[in-house]
Amino acid sequence: MDNSDNTVATHYWRHLDNDHVVCTLCPRECELREGKRGVCYVRMAQGGEIVLTSYGRSSGFCIDPIEKKPLHHFLPGTPVLSFGTAGCNLTCAFCQNWDISKSRHMETLSAAATPEQLAKLAEQTGSRSVAFTYNDPVIFMEYALDVAAACHERSIKTVAVTAGYINPEPRREFFAGMDAANVDLKGFTEAFYHRICGGHLAPVLDSLRYLKHETQVWFEITTLLIPGENDSPVELDAMCRWISDELGPDVPLHFTAFHPDFHMLDKPRTPMSSLLQARDIAKAHGLHYVYVGNVHDVKDGSTWCPSCGELLIERDAYRLGTWALQHGCCQHCGTKIPGVFEDYPGKWGPRRLPVEIK
Repeated sequence: MDNSDNTVATHYWRHLDNDHVVCTLCPRECELREGKRGVCYVRMAQGGEIVLTSYGRSSGFCIDPIEKKPLHHFLPGTPVLSFGTAGCNLTCAFCQNWDISKSRHMETLSAAATPEQLAKLAEQTGSRSVAFTYNDPVIFMEYALDVAAACHERSIKTVAVTAGYINPEPRREFFAGMDAANVDLKGFTEAFYHRICGGHLAPVLDSLRYLKHETQVWFEITTLLIPGENDSPVELDAMCRWISDELGPDVPLHFTAFHPDFHMLDKPRTPMSSLLQARDIAKAHGLHYVYVGNVHDVKDGSTWCPSCGELLIERDAYRLGTWALQHGCCQHCGTKIPGVFEDYPGKWGPRRLPVEIK
């Protein structure tokens, strides 16, 4: 790829009969005239095709605990080198990374790194994985996949933190480069997706089915509970029933607390009672691994054996305590716990460490 000016060709697009080009990366299928950008901001019509304009550029690099993604069943306790770019293909009114994902300023992309530099930095810092996060990596998939390839050459794993809003053909290519994913299931009604997120529910459900039934990618699901918007018992019951029926009981589900942000400053914070109600509904549908997040709750942030009920992985604000796994199994009763585990947890803890490419 020629990325000397941070612009590279893409191949998910088609011509219309007029002078417009349609980007076919995601269900939005933006129809663009020459020089115009899609809703995601980083994909643009240029020279009769769609190009990515942010290749090799980032809003910054940081080493996080893997639990922050959140991933609770993927190399617990290990550090993950995290970065994002600018823009997003959804328009969520509640976005909690809005300064990055809603940015329309290339100055946001103040850090530069080649895929090889990122893989080397991950290796040098002891990061076991690299996460494409802060904004949705599907919109910069060409860059993400090149980084993934460079990481895999060094035995470093890759993580996508994504809303799963992507068309089937690019979805196959994108997730083929990922070892793990956290998929943001933002709600469970078409009305919520359309009114609040500027998208549709069905493509996200299709992505979840695809991950479960057609890939080896380890994935977990997160739903941010917004008071009065997506937290009704009826909606949560329908969502948890769908997860149980379509994905099975072993996909970890994270219910996280909302705080007022972006265009939803008038909404209150999520009360603990709502998180616990959601947890109870999920458990009633037989889901084995249900977590609450963005609050301090050691019990409901920890992993418990679904067979014998014993504590397996204790978590306190990204800090691990009790570890009762042996070869990925409960050391008390031998039940196999789904996920990607090693014999011993990492020791990164809750640190968040900004890093620079030199």
